[in-house]
Amino acid sequence: MIRKLKSGEYRLYSRKVDPKTNKRKNLGTFKTREAAEKHEREVQYFKHH
Repeated sequence: MIRKLKSGEYRLYSRKVDPKTNKRKNLGTFKTREAAEKHEREVQYFKHH
């Protein structure tokens, strides 16, 4: 899932909550939403191959 930060950047978080911290893992911060969505697709692809 992608959230917009106050700084105007976008951060990619894991879909599920981490049981140890009860928060979502930060999977990277990106300048544009397109870059964050591209990386999210790459993560999902990697998880299933």
